[in-house]
Amino acid sequence: MTTDTPTRAPGGRLPRPARGAGLSHSAAPPRERDQRRPRATRAETLHAGAWWLWALGLATAASRTTNPLLLGLLVSVAGYVVAARRTDAPWARSYGAFLKLGLAVIGIRLVFAFALGSPIPGTHTLVTLPEVPLPDWAQGVRIGGRVHAEGLVFALYDGLKLAALLVCVGAANALANPARLLKSLPGALYEAGVAVVVAMTFAPNLVSDVQRLRAARRLRGRADRGPKALLQVGLPVLEGALERSVALAAAMDARGYGRTARVPRAVRHTTSVLTLGGLVGVCAGTYGLLADAGAGYGTPVLVAGLAAALAGLWLGGRRSARTRYRPDRWGVRAWLVSASGAAVAALMVWANGYAPAALHPPAVPLTAPELPLWPAASILLGLLPAFVAPAPGPRSPEEEEQ
Repeated sequence: MTTDTPTRAPGGRLPRPARGAGLSHSAAPPRERDQRRPRATRAETLHAGAWWLWALGLATAASRTTNPLLLGLLVSVAGYVVAARRTDAPWARSYGAFLKLGLAVIGIRLVFAFALGSPIPGTHTLVTLPEVPLPDWAQGVRIGGRVHAEGLVFALYDGLKLAALLVCVGAANALANPARLLKSLPGALYEAGVAVVVAMTFAPNLVSDVQRLRAARRLRGRADRGPKALLQVGLPVLEGALERSVALAAAMDARGYGRTARVPRAVRHTTSVLTLGGLVGVCAGTYGLLADAGAGYGTPVLVAGLAAALAGLWLGGRRSARTRYRPDRWGVRAWLVSASGAAVAALMVWANGYAPAALHPPAVPLTAPELPLWPAASILLGLLPAFVAPAPGPRSPEEEEQ
């Protein structure tokens, strides 16, 4: 009986097996399988504007309904996409803060309806509060009195609508890199865009600082809740915000922020007229589309206003003497993501025309809201970015600095 023994290499050591020998593809560890999945590199990262267009489409859909089931579905779609495609950057952690803000809005709306009453008449009285007498000039306003179930239901629907809008904005804030969004703005909007981006990044960084300091207090065995803990955390948070502001000002000064090119006076006047006239036309056209009486002139005025505004922005961009280093590309995935948000908005607007009762369940009389199938199916189109957008990759050095 003979056995096959491996031949020893010189020195008495066994030869090392070839890489991959004895290990099939299916037997690879889960971590290695996850690492083989395509990750988003800088060249393949989704354009930040696509995330905002997708989120604005969901927000438009939320503004067209008060059905709590549809609004809950919209919030679920936004939350799933954020959970699947957000990074570990500081601004990506702000989604939870927007959720809490939405819950606070719902609570405040219900408290106001409970204490100050509601214009919705009702027949189901829940409780009768002591009513405070008011002078004659405060007619229509009351404090206390009867609290009807219909009024609270109407306030709940209204609060859910506003909370869904906040959640959609929070989803865009958590998914889009604000610094890369600033690089994609037209030259005429660069200075205004800097102010908006700084304001947008302040809230996520503030939330990140509060979470970090609360975790540090818990590790030291100190309380992290209550007014006293809030006061002790507030000073380091403000100090960190001041340091970031000074660093941002120094970086902007080093990069020549505020430097403009010489443009003839006639071009400047033409730019101002086109931009202001275009914005007025956009406002008038939008009002015409929303109003019943202005449906005839709304579309042409809106198109003319957009054309004038774009021409003004193009001329205004000549004053900005700057170039873009490695600009973000608007690829096929960006088109798919933005198109999914636009499709959700368009289908909800169309559904609001043919089935308004399903999208706006009445509070009087009290009835349980029903889930309309076709509007719900159109909202599910917003899940497309969770599958077509590239998976988040490791953070770049620029994001680490931010």
